[in-house]
Amino acid sequence: MQYRKKVDNKLTVAVRLALSVGTFAAMAPALAQNAPAASQNDAKKLETVTVTGSRIPRVDVETAQPVVTIDRKQIENQGFTSVADILQNLTEVGTPPISRANALSSGEDVGGYYVDLRNLGANRTLILVNGKRLGVNTTGLQDLGQIPVSAIDRIEVLKDGGSSIYGSDAIAGVVNVITRSNFTGAEANAYVGQYDQADGKKQSYDFTLGTANDRGSIMLSAQYQKEDPVFAKDRDFSAYPAGPYHPLDGWSAVNQNGSFTGPCGPGGKSATCTLTHGTDPRNIANYHPLTASEYANANQEMTIQTGTERTSLFVAGKYNLLENIAFKTDFLYNKRSTDQQIAGYPFQSANYTGIALSGQSYFNPLGKDLAFRRRGWEVPRTTDSQLETYRWTAGFEGFFDLGGRTWNWDVGAMTNRNNALKTGHGDFNLINVAQAVGPSFLGADGQVHCGTAAKPIVGCTPWNPLLPYGQAGAGSLGDPTLQKFLFPEFHDTGKTTTIDYTANIAGTVPGLPAGEIGIAAGVEHRQEDGRFVPDAFNQAGLSTGLAATTTSGRYSVNEAYLEFDVPLLKDMTMARELSIDAATRYSDYSNFGNTTNSKASIKWKPIDDLLVRGSWAQGFRAPTISDLYGGSSGSFESYTDPCDATHGASKGNPAVAARCTSGFGGQPAVAANYVQLGQALVPCKTFPCQTNYQFITGANPKLTPETATTRTLGMIYSPHYLEGFDVSLDWYKIDIKNVISTDSVQNILDDCYSGGIASRCTSFQRDPALGVITSMNYGLTNKGWQKTAGYDFGVNYRFTIDAIGQFATRWNTTYVDYLNVKADDNPSTVVQPFTGYGGNFRTRSNLSLDFTRGLFGMTWTMRYYSGMTERCSYTTECNDPNHVDPFNGAQAQRHTGATTFNDVQFRWTMPWKGVISVGANNVFDKQGPIMYTKPNSSFVYYGGFDIGRFYYLKYSQRF
Repeated sequence: MQYRKKVDNKLTVAVRLALSVGTFAAMAPALAQNAPAASQNDAKKLETVTVTGSRIPRVDVETAQPVVTIDRKQIENQGFTSVADILQNLTEVGTPPISRANALSSGEDVGGYYVDLRNLGANRTLILVNGKRLGVNTTGLQDLGQIPVSAIDRIEVLKDGGSSIYGSDAIAGVVNVITRSNFTGAEANAYVGQYDQADGKKQSYDFTLGTANDRGSIMLSAQYQKEDPVFAKDRDFSAYPAGPYHPLDGWSAVNQNGSFTGPCGPGGKSATCTLTHGTDPRNIANYHPLTASEYANANQEMTIQTGTERTSLFVAGKYNLLENIAFKTDFLYNKRSTDQQIAGYPFQSANYTGIALSGQSYFNPLGKDLAFRRRGWEVPRTTDSQLETYRWTAGFEGFFDLGGRTWNWDVGAMTNRNNALKTGHGDFNLINVAQAVGPSFLGADGQVHCGTAAKPIVGCTPWNPLLPYGQAGAGSLGDPTLQKFLFPEFHDTGKTTTIDYTANIAGTVPGLPAGEIGIAAGVEHRQEDGRFVPDAFNQAGLSTGLAATTTSGRYSVNEAYLEFDVPLLKDMTMARELSIDAATRYSDYSNFGNTTNSKASIKWKPIDDLLVRGSWAQGFRAPTISDLYGGSSGSFESYTDPCDATHGASKGNPAVAARCTSGFGGQPAVAANYVQLGQALVPCKTFPCQTNYQFITGANPKLTPETATTRTLGMIYSPHYLEGFDVSLDWYKIDIKNVISTDSVQNILDDCYSGGIASRCTSFQRDPALGVITSMNYGLTNKGWQKTAGYDFGVNYRFTIDAIGQFATRWNTTYVDYLNVKADDNPSTVVQPFTGYGGNFRTRSNLSLDFTRGLFGMTWTMRYYSGMTERCSYTTECNDPNHVDPFNGAQAQRHTGATTFNDVQFRWTMPWKGVISVGANNVFDKQGPIMYTKPNSSFVYYGGFDIGRFYYLKYSQRF
């Protein structure tokens, strides 16, 4: 009984979202459920378990490495329907990569659910399913959403480096999703919910069937999920580009009514002209100078939460061929569809050679070629991202006795294939635009036709880009025929394949007086093959879609590892237990060479109630197919120009101002009062401000792996005199060198002007007359380092008051001491701090109370996020106007307050094995602070925060 109590305490040390009774269920019975049905084979195997982070089976699940376990009961008793949502609420998890609030995100990763431990990037967290890799796309990301929640038994999160055991990508940690086994019977679940605003409906339906006997088991689990999109216009914090406090700022001068530069209005002065709504567009007298009140609010057509739909199927089986040999296999199928919507494309003909409203166009009010601007408001840009995944594993496992000791072995193979199809709509076909705004004439049939009367263009539909949205007439963009002509569907396709062969063996040999030495060894061969092909129009630059070229490449790796667990002391004064674990892994890659990474861990129990643990680990991350062989891609980035005299670093830093006005780094000098120009070359009022020009990024075939060193030190105290109580504290430090990073526009400009690194000024070009940055080419590189350190703290207490019921309270906190980045290896380069900036919270904390009495249960959870800091966009909101940092110098800043969300759930167990649960996430409808830097979002709101009060109803039935 004492052993069981210790297991329970350890497993609950770092559980972050406890939403159910039974949170502190014993680990030993849970593990027993994972074994095959009773046999002599099972009797030997039930004595040991394998915990994520080690390949050595052991009796005690308390290891020298910090591991968080989320069990099946916890998964069932909370208001989330995906693995990623469950993990996102762990305090150790950082900003969600490609959040669903990132409406402007593009590429093959959109729609996936990813997890980012320690804010080091999702590609530095390795995802496993039953100890084997999940499978990746060309960018190296692994979609957790494809795993049906109904198939999961538990999730183990290793908060330590795992490269010595698992290989590449395990720098920040490892997430191991362990599926249910030996499931007998049937189970069905239904879940529905929506936000207070009657939108964002979520629904999930699943069923699980299984049977098991002494020869084997089989289990099938299927799940269907659908989440409706939420539109930005339906939330006050996202309805306007600059948020609710500045509702008129950030609107686009490229509006839905059309405009051109020419003579119009009183006196025929040159201006940006737009048609007075309802008047004749062919008469220049009906045009007036465009005013700011007529700009476009693009947020009105954007989604703040993308819609998703998933269908998943998981089948797992095991058959005992002999007493000591079994065959195991599982199959995963997932189909995902994600819908994005952003505002119609802001077309500016001056950005495209050879495109203008022809002087011979029937619609031209001046009779000469006109450069025009017109947003395609009638046809918002939409992207349907579909991904089909097929994953299959098969292998044999067994045991044999050698020298009176049992050795376990397994051999197997895994293959994973992702097929991607992205269908885009709402971007212009530039070939057809040139025809549609070219010469046109009024035919004898009373219709306007493309071309001339002598030479009409068959199949062309003419367009009047100066006719406002909502006004009927010839050439209206509201005409379905014209829409079909100008806006075809564009298709991107992709395919990635992972093939993995593994063989492992583990057992014990005679050792020291403290016990036997555990040994594990294994080999692995893995192949990665990927290809992503953008639409031919985008590759050729014949559409307004983002420029892109094909990504295609492959590599393979051969690996071998060896692990030892050595007990040094046992049952001695101040050494109830003392052991070390050491592992090393050799990896030989086909594309860059070989690497060896090792790890050493120590576990010490000076007394029965106290466990002290520590580790040192080497890690690495190999460059992905996209890193090495990716094509180029374009984007319209948002940034704050350091040379902006009102909001940039030059405002309070004379050194930066001097570099800007002197032409530092070979760039043209800007005026001392320079103001950054945004869309339509209108001065920016909100920052970061989106560029008017497309910037290009790409891959680098000369990249080499990242290397890392991870250190941890921690303790768990479980006093015997206070049953059900434990407290833990873990310190971590991760140093990453040779960082593979995608240069951001902001980092390049900051390094050039704030950091004074002249070499960083060569990848962009300013317009000599206007000062605006018109082009930038940037890509991937190995440069500098990234470091982070912090603490994980947990307090757990479960107790019973006989007259009232059972209680379980949990408090878990992660405090980040620092998260720093150095742009390159130049000694003079200033280190840039990220803690507290851009969604990198210094402190995250969860506190929950679970109460159970008979058939009734309730859970209350509080999720705390510390405040954030950002550069000031508005002087009136700068609560730290005199801030000085070592990187940007004098730079006014804005600090926001902390945010706490509250969740509640009530549940009843019915006599017929049914459970009904009702709950609300963010029950007080808390809204986080406005963040003008748009951390991981397309809106002035952090992409990981709740977007409203969410109600849900869940019913579970077991048969």
